[in-house]
Amino acid sequence: MEGAGYRVVFEKGGVYLHTSAKKHQDPDSLIAGVVRVVEKDNDVLLSWAPVEEAGDATQMLFSKKDASGGDSCASEDEPTFDPGYEPDWAVISTVRPRPCRPEPSRGAEPSCPRDSWAFWVSLGELKSVRRSKPGLSWAYLVLVTQAGGSLPALHFHRGGTRALLRVLSRYLLLASSPQDSRLYLVFPHDSSALSSSFHHLQLFDQDSSNVVSRFLQDPYSTTFNSFSRVTNFFRGALQPHPEGAPRDLHPGPDEEPEPGFEVISCVELGPRPAVERAPPVTEQEWAGHVGPEGRLQQVPELRARIFSGGLSPGLRREAWKFLLGYLSWGGSAEEHKAHVRKKTDEYFRMKLQWKSVSPEQERRNSLLHGYRSLIERDVSRTDRTNKFYEGPENPGLGLLNDILLTYCMYHFDLGYVQGMSDLLSPILYVVQNEVDAFWCFCGFMELVHGNFEESQETMKRQLGQLLLLLRVLDPPLCDFLDSQDSGSLCFCFRWLLIWFKREFPFPDVLRLWEVLWTGLPGPNLHLLVACAILDMERDTLMLSGFGSNEILKHINELTMKLSVEDVLTRAEALYRQLTACTELPHNVQEVLGLAPPAAPHSPSPPASPLPLSPTRTPPAPPLPADPAAQPDSSLEILPEEEEDGVGS
Repeated sequence: MEGAGYRVVFEKGGVYLHTSAKKHQDPDSLIAGVVRVVEKDNDVLLSWAPVEEAGDATQMLFSKKDASGGDSCASEDEPTFDPGYEPDWAVISTVRPRPCRPEPSRGAEPSCPRDSWAFWVSLGELKSVRRSKPGLSWAYLVLVTQAGGSLPALHFHRGGTRALLRVLSRYLLLASSPQDSRLYLVFPHDSSALSSSFHHLQLFDQDSSNVVSRFLQDPYSTTFNSFSRVTNFFRGALQPHPEGAPRDLHPGPDEEPEPGFEVISCVELGPRPAVERAPPVTEQEWAGHVGPEGRLQQVPELRARIFSGGLSPGLRREAWKFLLGYLSWGGSAEEHKAHVRKKTDEYFRMKLQWKSVSPEQERRNSLLHGYRSLIERDVSRTDRTNKFYEGPENPGLGLLNDILLTYCMYHFDLGYVQGMSDLLSPILYVVQNEVDAFWCFCGFMELVHGNFEESQETMKRQLGQLLLLLRVLDPPLCDFLDSQDSGSLCFCFRWLLIWFKREFPFPDVLRLWEVLWTGLPGPNLHLLVACAILDMERDTLMLSGFGSNEILKHINELTMKLSVEDVLTRAEALYRQLTACTELPHNVQEVLGLAPPAAPHSPSPPASPLPLSPTRTPPAPPLPADPAAQPDSSLEILPEEEEDGVGS
């Protein structure tokens, strides 16, 4: 139901306030009403109003009457009973209910004194929700605000707690308290709340600056040393089922049993659709998209084809420059030539900066010296089994070294972090030109530079987003991982850090990356790739009795054993399954790019089908150097025999 400036997204009658704690409720102590969730003025409100104000006289019927048929009013001295509240959650709130904000009128002007019990609260003001004890005649909910006061308990005489909580889960994250299974904490809907909680954990202490380096050197020990505390947080904050809570709930026709309060993970997903991958885009098909003046035509269709099938090996050298934003999709051939000339000049101006530093100067520049040492060490062991980089005195290694050092001049704040050589290696292998590889690498780093920042906020956020997706897709798997102290998904850290570079064979990495670079079908497809791998391994993990050590060991042993086509097929099927759900929580929609971020610091990138603007190239700093001094390494590399299976 909609009106001017508001929309009622949920409405449930038969919701009572009990204004007396006596065992037998008289009609005056039971106030029937309607609870609503309303979207109004960029806010979401939960309101309760008595039936007079709600304009629904049928709700005045009592669901229970005195068995004798007489007056059910109790005497003043009749003993009271425990309705399931602790003193802090008394039936009559110590905080005066807030008068109803003027709502769209649906009936006569309220005049009954009962109308004074009406209240509303913004969902953003909620701090927690407490559920009733099991075994009561009907379930109730108590809402607690950030100010510390509790609103009157809502008794659902005709069921509806599950439906209400399902609606609230679209806007809020409900997390069970590890200390009290009946208390559920309310977090803002965007996953930045999780990131904030990570911060308070002081996850990375004095060794935070090199956690990435330590992980890549020894992923096994670093995972446990740096992420052990994350497990405790997620187990407490996102525990799927309180101890003893029923797993399968079947409400009867007249009343609803305890809902378990885990509706945040009770999204009803439909069947997983079948997906078939298409053949790679061929050079002939690409040529069919080249129009007058060399401009590409029907670009959305072309990108969709790359997403569904990838690229043939011979086409990658040209197409990757567009996918990574080095060349504009709409530019002409002449414009591209002029652009390349300009970017070549910029590159060598930056390269000359570090090339002209003398050994004596470098001894007084510890930062540059540190970068050079780290890069030389990493390059010497990057993809050395690949024919393109194998053998001593390999010119490819020299170009890797030069490009990474020049990137330090381009991005002074970030510099070089271990793992970047893994991202550059496939790009140089494909484009086989120093300048082109540098600018394509810059385009890739625009997407993933946050992974390498010292704060690690981006990595924490992505792990939180991955957990949200997996919680909706496979709650039992999340329960299992949580029970084995692996609920933080720390074993996925390396996957997300360098985009599965070390998990797939080299040819498969090329296929995976070009599909991810299309930005289709939405942002964060790499998270669904992670979900797909876990989905493929779920039976092995759950049926083998693995503990946390064995889980991490098994995940690490998947390296080079995965099929990229199988993983991409499953990832796309998971995406379609999620997007077909009509009750997908808002925070999951944000991760998938189906909804705009709820806050400025959103957990997911802005919803856009393209991860990088085709015309945007990162600006180079103005560097006063002689561009004419261009070393011979700018010459294009004559490719060695192409590695077997590249692009297959």
